[in-house]
Amino acid sequence: MAGASVKVAVRVRPFNSREMSRESKCIIQMSGSTTTILNPKQPKETPKSFSFDYSYWSHTTPADINYASQKQVYQDIGEEMLQHAFEGYNVCIFAYGQTGAGKSYTMMGKQEKDQQGIIPQLCEDLFSRINDTTNDNMSYSVEVSYMEIYCERVRDLLNPKNKGNLRVREHPLMGPYVEDLSKLAVTSYNDIQDLMDSGNKARTVAATNMNETSSRSHAVFNIIFTQKRHDAETDITTEKVSKISLVDLAGSERADSTGAKGTRLKEGANINKSLTTLGKVISALAEMDSGPNKNKKKKKTDFIPYRDSVLTWLLRENLGGNSRTAMVAALSPADINYDETLSTLRYADRAKQIRCNAVINEDPNNKLIRELKDEVARLRDLLYAQGLGDIIDMTNAIAGISPSSSLSALSSRAASVASLHERIMFAPGSEEAIERLKETEKIIAELNETWEEKLRRTEAIRMEREALLAEMGVAMREDGGTLGVFSPKKTPHLVNLNEDPLMSECLLYYIKDGITRVGREDAEKRQDIVLSGHFIKEEHCLFRSDTKTSGEVIVTLEPCEGADTYVNGKKVTEPSILRSGNRIIMGKSHVFRFNHPEQARQERERTPCAETPAEPVDWAFAQRELLEKQGIDMKQEMEQRLQELEDQYRREREEANYLLEQQRLDYESKLEALQKQMDSRYYPEANEEEEEPEDEVQWTEREFELALWAFRKWKWYQFTSLRDLLWGNAIFLKEANAISVELKKKVQFQFVLLTDTLYSPLPPDLLPPDAAKDREKRPFPRTIVAVEVQDQKNGATHYWTLEKLRQRLDLMREMYDRAAEVPSSVIEDCDNVVTGGDPFYDRFPWFRLVGRAFVYLSNLLYPVPLVHRVAIVSEKGEVKGFLRVAVQAISADEEAPDYGSGVRQSGTAKISFDDQHFEKFQSESCPAVGMSRSGTSQEELRIVEGQGQVSDMGPSADEVNNNTCAVTPEDLLLDSPEKPAPDGPLETALDHLKLGSIFTFRVTVLQASSISAEYADIFCQFNFIHRHDEAFSTEPLKNTGRGPPLGFYHVQNIAVEVTKSFIEYIKSQPIVFEVFGHYQQHPFPPLCKDVLSPLRPSRRHFPRVMPLSKPVPATKLSTMTRPSAGPCQCKYDLMVFFEICELEANGDYIPAVVDHRGGVPCHGTFLLHQGIQRRITVTLVHETGSLIRWKEVRELVVGRIRNTPEADESLIDPNILSLNILSSGYIHPSQDDRQFLDSDMPSISFGNDTRTFYQFETAWDSSMHNSLLLNRVTPYREKIYITLSAYIEMENCTQPAVITKDFCMVFYSRDAKLPASRSIRNLFGSGSLRASESNRVTGVYELSLCRVADAGSPGMQRRRRRVLDTSVAYVRGEENLAGWRPRSDSLILDHQWELEKLSLLQEVEKTRHYLLLREKLETTQRLGLETLSPCSSEDSESRSTSCISSPLSVDGAPEGRTSPPETPSERQKELAVKCLRLLTHTFNREYSHSHVCISASESKLSEMSVTLMRDPSMPALGVTTLTPSSTCPSLVEGRYNTMEVRPPQVSSRADSPDLEPAVEGEQKKSPARRPEEEKEPQRLLVPDIQEIRVSPIVSKKGYLHFLEPHTNGWVKRFVVVRRPYVYIYNSDKDAVERAILNLSKAQVEYSEDQQAMLKTPNTFAVCTEHRGILLQASSDKDMHDWLYAFNPLLAGSIRSKLSRRRTAQMRI
Repeated sequence: MAGASVKVAVRVRPFNSREMSRESKCIIQMSGSTTTILNPKQPKETPKSFSFDYSYWSHTTPADINYASQKQVYQDIGEEMLQHAFEGYNVCIFAYGQTGAGKSYTMMGKQEKDQQGIIPQLCEDLFSRINDTTNDNMSYSVEVSYMEIYCERVRDLLNPKNKGNLRVREHPLMGPYVEDLSKLAVTSYNDIQDLMDSGNKARTVAATNMNETSSRSHAVFNIIFTQKRHDAETDITTEKVSKISLVDLAGSERADSTGAKGTRLKEGANINKSLTTLGKVISALAEMDSGPNKNKKKKKTDFIPYRDSVLTWLLRENLGGNSRTAMVAALSPADINYDETLSTLRYADRAKQIRCNAVINEDPNNKLIRELKDEVARLRDLLYAQGLGDIIDMTNAIAGISPSSSLSALSSRAASVASLHERIMFAPGSEEAIERLKETEKIIAELNETWEEKLRRTEAIRMEREALLAEMGVAMREDGGTLGVFSPKKTPHLVNLNEDPLMSECLLYYIKDGITRVGREDAEKRQDIVLSGHFIKEEHCLFRSDTKTSGEVIVTLEPCEGADTYVNGKKVTEPSILRSGNRIIMGKSHVFRFNHPEQARQERERTPCAETPAEPVDWAFAQRELLEKQGIDMKQEMEQRLQELEDQYRREREEANYLLEQQRLDYESKLEALQKQMDSRYYPEANEEEEEPEDEVQWTEREFELALWAFRKWKWYQFTSLRDLLWGNAIFLKEANAISVELKKKVQFQFVLLTDTLYSPLPPDLLPPDAAKDREKRPFPRTIVAVEVQDQKNGATHYWTLEKLRQRLDLMREMYDRAAEVPSSVIEDCDNVVTGGDPFYDRFPWFRLVGRAFVYLSNLLYPVPLVHRVAIVSEKGEVKGFLRVAVQAISADEEAPDYGSGVRQSGTAKISFDDQHFEKFQSESCPAVGMSRSGTSQEELRIVEGQGQVSDMGPSADEVNNNTCAVTPEDLLLDSPEKPAPDGPLETALDHLKLGSIFTFRVTVLQASSISAEYADIFCQFNFIHRHDEAFSTEPLKNTGRGPPLGFYHVQNIAVEVTKSFIEYIKSQPIVFEVFGHYQQHPFPPLCKDVLSPLRPSRRHFPRVMPLSKPVPATKLSTMTRPSAGPCQCKYDLMVFFEICELEANGDYIPAVVDHRGGVPCHGTFLLHQGIQRRITVTLVHETGSLIRWKEVRELVVGRIRNTPEADESLIDPNILSLNILSSGYIHPSQDDRQFLDSDMPSISFGNDTRTFYQFETAWDSSMHNSLLLNRVTPYREKIYITLSAYIEMENCTQPAVITKDFCMVFYSRDAKLPASRSIRNLFGSGSLRASESNRVTGVYELSLCRVADAGSPGMQRRRRRVLDTSVAYVRGEENLAGWRPRSDSLILDHQWELEKLSLLQEVEKTRHYLLLREKLETTQRLGLETLSPCSSEDSESRSTSCISSPLSVDGAPEGRTSPPETPSERQKELAVKCLRLLTHTFNREYSHSHVCISASESKLSEMSVTLMRDPSMPALGVTTLTPSSTCPSLVEGRYNTMEVRPPQVSSRADSPDLEPAVEGEQKKSPARRPEEEKEPQRLLVPDIQEIRVSPIVSKKGYLHFLEPHTNGWVKRFVVVRRPYVYIYNSDKDAVERAILNLSKAQVEYSEDQQAMLKTPNTFAVCTEHRGILLQASSDKDMHDWLYAFNPLLAGSIRSKLSRRRTAQMRI
């Protein structure tokens, strides 16, 4: 029996609550000693079986006949192991398994009957056997130790003093042992039970997700069983010592299953570490004991890793050593723990192979003592040899061990401690020898310890434990059996009272005889009762217990100084005798009740009938008592406080209700007043009688400003709604241009935005009918969408409304339809038609408006003559030239100066300024102009007259300069609504402007300069803003654009009766000058080449096409919010092949037959068999590009099963099925798919001349849809439709691209034989094409990759509306427009830029006028003139020129100028600095002129900037000044606040610089920034795939020859032109499209030189973005027909050229 194997048993437990809640299934089956486990994940897999010594079925209830109880487990394992222990062997039983599998239950069990585990039953059986022994010569002794291994550290569970971790050491004879581990002697089973209970309470357990009381440590319960046999004959006592190790392992676990975090996770890691080491040890031992290694010698590699873990180190003898070992593997029956259970079974199966070499431990003590004494003697000899024998005496004396006689003889030679240390340091190996000697002698002392000494030591440890518990307030029952809180029967004590009843009377403190001190832990003296808290002093109080002579014990409480101590609610400052039941409060939170058992017993004897108190003495009672004794009536305080809160709440509620009612009445009155005001404005006739006074609602100034601001803010967003008009009418504009090109009309149409401003008033015919009324109410100018008609033949430009465009478009369509019937001579006559019935042309005037200029009249207030040089600004904000005008006040009889010959002087014009008429003009026109009283900005410099000046003198220069500080703001702002200018100062200050008098002034139009030579005859007319009935005009002058300026020299005297309105006008309003000229050049570039093609209207009825469905929602992908797409990066044409493959008898998947008899490309009907497995194959074909890289197929879903082509996409489809992706990747094309477009290079190489083929395959089980339409045979004349969507992930894209296709299918029976692929083409002729290559359906898609747009403000997101953009819709003849596109969002931005420029120019003119006036006044003041006489024109001109040209250069540095005679004052210097700062100020610095955005139409701003910088009179207006500012209602704050607004730059496109870019909103790179941008990483893109609807119109079809690029051979292909796509087939019988060409992105080229070079006739080329393709037709006529089908414009030009050539040859 010495080489017995390890006994292995497995035991399965019942389901726990966690497993029952998850409805787990049992996967364990047992039959005899065989255990079988089923795999729940693969039920068809063969179950795994294991054979053990015992298999215990404890899964069911005890009523089951196969149920294995605790008793049965002990009888099989425990009794056998106990018998081995009596025989003298070492015994070990350990339990293993995952956490919660029942290890602790098997080993320890429960306290109930028949629930005890192996350990209690073995201990009980051990003592029952000892007690049953009748042999007097036998004596037994039992010692126990109980330790736990927690986080690889050993703790003693039986000795409370061993709080720290114990060291594990190894002795050469005893092996590994735990130092200072307490071994307690026991005499009965009750002793063991008590020790086990106390140890179990100290064990480390915690709750995990899998087990609420999971053992977090390994527990080792050791029993040292000694049997002594006394032989009477020899008088020799022999001993047999058996060590019984009972091990309860911690559960193996997975962190994800147990939900371990923090400490639990660290514990689990250490548990798994020790169990892993245990597994390694078992595996190593099993391999050593297995068959192949049994007869071999032990290798160096056969290493057993015992030392890797404390557990295996301590159990080394029990694992493969001197021990009889049994292992119990605890199993969980649940399928959710399959992996852990299988691991446990494999673990146990390995342990079964271990063999242990157990020997009987006969007389181990005597043998051990002898060996130890020999070792002691050897060590002593070693020390003596080194001369350190006296050290042994010293150490033995310190340790309290009496040395032997030989050692005591040497004690006299002991030296001092210092000399001993020095000798130890210099003696080699002395420290180790002394340590080993002490260790050995300590072991000898333990072995020689008698049994009585061990009992005494055990009792001492027990007493220490009780004392320690008593010190903590935990008592032990007097019988010593149970721990807990038990009231002593004699000793006075304190029990705690707590607010929580469950925690009251849980702590008990004894009051010992004498003094019991109470205080903090950090007190100088040791305190018997330790308390904590803020109000506990270091020495708080003490209890003095004295015994009288009568035996009565008196307890006195003596508080310390400054300590808060209360007895029965009264504060105690002097010693107080306590009575049983007194309440004691220490500090603020420690409440106790004093109990004196003897006193209580005596009082009960005195008054046996005393009633129990009505109220229990608990914590609440003590607190109330304290408050009452301290004079605090809690109830009264609470009631009083509650009453105060109720009164406060009542007052606040009444105040709030009153305020709310007042506010409601106030708002109602305001709303009523506003409603009446609006009614009176919109319905004046009905509300005249009911009109109430307006002063009912008095708005404050702040309220008025807020209302005005809100109204204007709302009106700012009028531009954002214009995009709807642009997008909605784009298709009409495109159609008009296409018709114009094909009819050779030389008229171009484009959108334009027009705004009613001073520089660009709207013509009456462009305004809607109610514009006059609407203009009165609009605070901002109206902007409309119009059509700019550029008549390239006549050089005229017209503006049409959108309604007029639609009306004219109807006439254009009629002319287009008649074009095929009209002879060419009539068409040529039509070219000469300018007016009349042609819808393309309008009448145009002889003179065209060049621009407008404004001259302000405020110099007439003083009066000072001024000469202005003002800019002539066009409607687009471009400076077209300059105009010099002089304005001065004259006397009524003064004559004009002599300007020489050619001067035209008109008579004096009399004009009246009616106050009422002018006020009406102020209310109507000025808001649109931006000059209203309430809307004028405060930055405008207002020049007013000072008060108290001499009647015949104008204001001084200082008064003018200091007007911002000398005059109050109310006086300054003449246009403020609160305080209009008073009449008094005007009448007194302005002598020459007395109300009612006649005031005469002169306006002289001097010269016009810098006007382009495009305008031949120039004339000028001017008038006041509010007068539209008449104007003052000059004579026209010839303009050459070169030489001196044009001299008008037109003098006009104007006499006006002075009124308030006239004074107001000359203060703030200008005179408008309009310059006209005869336009004589045609700047419009040709829209495209001249062509006139024969048009054949089609009356064919087209077949019905399937609708384009929306994508089927993905089921696996998370719902992603689609980011807003920005500018388009690139576009690709995709051709997608769809195949449905069915499983054939030979096991291959063959494409199902497709019926192509519909005759329309990209359509076909799949003919399928019922109930056969299928696969769907999708192949993507496209031109190779760097941005289009397919990464993986995320998901392919099929849904929307129906029997009609249309699908209701609003309903939630329950039959959506996500298919399993079988394969995906790039492939080589098949032979039939390989075209001249594909080179021999691999498709994944992304060559320049290679098409890319990407294919993926999915498994489709149609029965999973649970749809009757797919499961049955399709009835006659019925078809089934489904929708497929593939979600494909692309590189550098934010989300997957979606390809959607609608399939048409017909299901036949399983055995039906279907014909080959059928189509209209292969009905005739021999079928030379393989049928399998035609069994597919093609789809044509357009892939757009756009950049991710900025998110924008919430307002921008709110205003993004899904408006249908009709500019992308195809229009017949669109390919002739050469990339032209209707203007869209960029037009709004450009127009906003123009408005900014106009506003800034207006402000510049106004500011220049005031600065010029100031300069004139200062000059006049310095000269000391008494009166301001009218100056001659030369003087005024020279002075004004000097002041105009001098202010600033471009960079802000002042130019040299004549210094004034006087040094300027400090105030003048300050004002000069302020003017400089205003002039050099950039209105909005975030717009920099270095950022450039291409405006596809013009570069007018750059021209204007250059013109302004050349002009010396405008030096301060550089490019940086003319940037968009916040002076006008801005689109940047509205719809387009995220786009980068930049000044326009000259377009670099050579073909059509004035046309819109092909991709709307795409920003081109500036040449200076291209290298940096190319180095940047690729930005994330937003993919969008749209299916292209095939055009039903066939322009031409037939055979063409294509030149192969690598073989230089010609291949013949069948071509069908359905514009804008060309479909290429292998032959006329091929039903599947093999390649496509997009004519809208291609350029068709024809060259006779090319044909001569190639020596191949009838060839032409088609150039795409990716390659050039050379094609050859069969004949010259056929070639021209193909050219017309590809590009009618090119074909027409070629025909006209050939006809001219023939005509010339005929003449020759």
